[in-house]
Amino acid sequence: MSDKANPFLEMFNDPEQAARYADGPAKFMPGFFDVHRMAGVLLRERAPRNAHVLAHGAGGGLELEAFARQNENWTFLGVDPAQPMLDEARRRLGPLIERVSLHHGFIEDAPKGPFDAATSLLTLHFLDAETRERTVSEIVQRLKPGAPFVAAHCSFSQTPTEREAWLSRYREFAKASGADAEMAENARMAVAEMMTLLDPGADKAILRAAGLSGVTQFYAAFTWRGWFGYAP
Repeated sequence: MSDKANPFLEMFNDPEQAARYADGPAKFMPGFFDVHRMAGVLLRERAPRNAHVLAHGAGGGLELEAFARQNENWTFLGVDPAQPMLDEARRRLGPLIERVSLHHGFIEDAPKGPFDAATSLLTLHFLDAETRERTVSEIVQRLKPGAPFVAAHCSFSQTPTEREAWLSRYREFAKASGADAEMAENARMAVAEMMTLLDPGADKAILRAAGLSGVTQFYAAFTWRGWFGYAP
């Protein structure tokens, strides 16, 4: 599956869906806003005071807003293939947009940088394993030597019994967080049927194969995992 042919792209290209996007992630991902804070901590360990940061899959603007508020001297490039999501990012950022450039397209089309740090949050799970590795490689190629990269996405055991159990827990957590029951079930079905889900070991191996060193897990909650690593 190519990222350019991804079935989820049609959803994100719907302006009505894009307008509702910001209400969703925190209902489905435990500690969603804490992941932004943790990512900021990990990036600041190596990024300079005036860092230029690449945010892959930044449509909606949630992480861009968080990072911009945490780091007043940072500037950003947000990359996303869905224009309605970028429109939402621009709206959300308000005056913060002065420190942000938005690129409509895919990572291979994005400026080369080099960047001081990068993130890919809630994005790589939309890609199959081959496309995922190629995408991370494209990000790594745009980083300065030793620059940090943080990723977080769906990643959990794929043995049949555990897969079904965790997908059910994904739905139930969303319901417990206030999501409508039908919405939660539809999300579970979409994840199960349309995503290429991988277990954490396979995801970590992809990050290493894409060129990152020191790949380390920093976050795990239900169906979600997060890692950081460094450009060579």
